[in-house]
Amino acid sequence: MNETHDTREPTRVPDTVVIGGGQAGLAIGFHLKREDRDFVILDEQQRIGDAWRKRWDSLRLFTPARYDGLPGMRFPGDGLSFPTKDELADYLEEYANRNALPVRTGVRVDGVRREDGRFAISAGDRRWTAERVILTTGAFRDPRVPDFARELATSILQLHSADYRNPLQLQPGPVLVVGLGNSGAEIARELSRTHPTSVSGIPGGELPVRHGRAAARLVFPAVRFIGLHVLSRGTPIGRRMLPKLATRAAPLIRTRRRELAAAGVVSVGRVTGVSDGLPVADGRVLAVTNVIWCTGFRPDFSWLQVPAFDETGRIRQWRGVVTSVPGLYVLGLDAMYSINSESLPGTVRDAAYLARHIAAERHLSATPPRTAPVPASSRHSTAAHTA
Repeated sequence: MNETHDTREPTRVPDTVVIGGGQAGLAIGFHLKREDRDFVILDEQQRIGDAWRKRWDSLRLFTPARYDGLPGMRFPGDGLSFPTKDELADYLEEYANRNALPVRTGVRVDGVRREDGRFAISAGDRRWTAERVILTTGAFRDPRVPDFARELATSILQLHSADYRNPLQLQPGPVLVVGLGNSGAEIARELSRTHPTSVSGIPGGELPVRHGRAAARLVFPAVRFIGLHVLSRGTPIGRRMLPKLATRAAPLIRTRRRELAAAGVVSVGRVTGVSDGLPVADGRVLAVTNVIWCTGFRPDFSWLQVPAFDETGRIRQWRGVVTSVPGLYVLGLDAMYSINSESLPGTVRDAAYLARHIAAERHLSATPPRTAPVPASSRHSTAAHTA
């Protein structure tokens, strides 16, 4: 039996290493387990589901529970409800346990490279070697704030949305929320109940119907179908629209601008810099004591040391297969195959396809080449010589 180079956990060398133990990693893990593959899932969190548990307290999913299950296990409860982030986290943990998926938590991978025809995966002083690597971390791991944020007065409390939990973290006084995507809209509305709140940014449109149970029953089935099967790289309209949609801000889904205005949230325009330690929006100095940066995340694949990227820095792939690096696969990236690829329904669909692709590759590599039949005259000749 082979052994890993991880002296704290001496086991076999896995056939496949999955990097990331969120919904994408668990979904592909389900298929690998069903195919009796030898694999391990490495996740940097201390507990399965912690990537969700660590988000702000009031966060709920935008997709109804009926569409939030992973393969082989429906999401419990009311199918038209919108689960909390803790309910999803607990579901992911239960899913991994019920399916006995080999998840190793507390492992932050810091290097993936090719050595002697295999992948060498490192996490501090721990090492794994594998024939295949599946990346399920998502691309956006590094919180992004503008460079001028460091010029704000030290008396101003600054938090990125990745670190925001609830209004109790904030100082008394006005709050500026920078970024009017879905995170910014929801956080601004919550903060408006306890603090004078302003918001900077322009959304990428709004959901044309009111979000809620009625939409979950009547509208979301159509939205799901369009997102999975129409706006995908497998259709002409999808190939034309996806590059444009991938660069646009997402539309507001649950909290709309008029609802923010009704809650007393003031729109201040675009934040462009700092004056005397205070943020400036459209030439106006804003006297605030708190700033919440809802400005998204930067891609971070610096630890992936293989030629997997195109000229823009994105991973070059087709439906999760990285053609330039045999044995490397990816799941859960934004607009990877469809506009829904980063969502739970999209991840489930993409994982099923990728599992079929890997199984077909395995079958082809395990099938011995067919030998040409020996002509009858040759068989007779051989028989004569051996008689």
